Amino acid sequence: MLDSNFSDTVSYAYTSLMSSVENNPERNQLGNIVSGAFTPVLAKHTKHLSLVDILSVGVDRMQRNFEPMRKQVEAWKGTRLPDDTAKLVIYRAFVEGKLDAPKHLARRVHDVYFNPQIEEFAPRTTWSLSNAFTSAFKDLDPIPQFKATAKLASLLELAAASSN
Repeated sequence: MLDSNFSDTVSYAYTSLMSSVENNPERNQLGNIVSGAFTPVLAKHTKHLSLVDILSVGVDRMQRNFEPMRKQVEAWKGTRLPDDTAKLVIYRAFVEGKLDAPKHLARRVHDVYFNPQIEEFAPRTTWSLSNAFTSAFKDLDPIPQFKATAKLASLLELAAASSN
């Protein structure tokens, strides 16, 4: 049975789950591009709630999405972006407000994309632009980070489609 502070218990379980995902590089990379991958647990009564069962179902659902995410990552890695397209995506994200993220992150996204510190992200692809955004989002608190990341995939899909 859960202790009286249910939200702390769920928060701890979520944190534990996320740290296990973050410690696995493949899952961490894939987790950056998933929109709507995490759903809150809506339970009216918690007396017979099994946190282990809820987390098990959640992990199963996440794992079912790994193959489509892997395919999306491969497609993004193979999609070259002209510099003007990348700049336009950054402009739309921050200046036009297509992402729910602070405008001051635009400079960080630009710098990480056009001057990458990690060799794997040096090619000018949709994947590299995605990583530039998610690198900048790491400066945000968890809720704003989630909101910004959730909208990122659809914005990048438009960029990938326009560059093909």
